Amino acid sequence: MVDWRAVGWGFVTFLVVAVFGTAIPVVGQLGAGIVGGLVAGYLAGGGVGTGAVHGAIAGSLTGIAFTIVLALFGGVLGLAGGGPFGGAVAGTGLLVFGLLVTLVFALDSAIAGAVGGLLA
Repeated sequence: MVDWRAVGWGFVTFLVVAVFGTAIPVVGQLGAGIVGGLVAGYLAGGGVGTGAVHGAIAGSLTGIAFTIVLALFGGVLGLAGGGPFGGAVAGTGLLVFGLLVTLVFALDSAIAGAVGGLLA
């Protein structure tokens, strides 16, 4: 059973740390995934497996939200610069990139969630 309170806190923590982590582009985002997954795993408790699942869910939700915002923003900029075709290409390209980012966020959050579940 998923503890949505733990996932929600992990998601919010991930977003807050990611906003402050934008000063350090790659390390800040990966660090945000680690902190968010750790929070989700710790609050979920129940051991390594449960912590990993909750961390992965929190990281995936954050990655999906990030992907949607990025694809919409890219589509609007592409539409302004290249017309409808430019918007479609930019939005689709960023959507594919965002799916890769979601996978990375889920993996690093799952590992951190497992550590959080171990600590709980």
